[in-house]
Amino acid sequence: MNALGIDFGTKMVGTAICIGGIITPLKSLPNDPRLFSEINAIISEYRIERIFIGLSEGRIAALTRDFIIDLKAHTHIPVETVNEAISTIEAGEYINPKKKHYKNKVDAISAAIILKRALL
Repeated sequence: MNALGIDFGTKMVGTAICIGGIITPLKSLPNDPRLFSEINAIISEYRIERIFIGLSEGRIAALTRDFIIDLKAHTHIPVETVNEAISTIEAGEYINPKKKHYKNKVDAISAAIILKRALL
């Protein structure tokens, strides 16, 4: 099963893919009007069959649920949620925060961690 992991954020949305059992951080996408077309391009390119989205608690959880509703309206792929507690902190352990593109990498790595949790 080819899967897409998503780490939703109000500014950036991290993505990762699982193809043939191998999880790879993909990229971080700006959370802007082009977001759903970018996600659909990933779905098409990698033949995604299922999407896993990290779900936290509090205010961001409500925004993530709204995002899931919109995502389901824009795709035909089954969507499941996964506990994303501390995935960003965990992702930060893998990269140097002093590097120029830290934030873009941390979102994609967080998505990979979410995907790993979903597939275990």
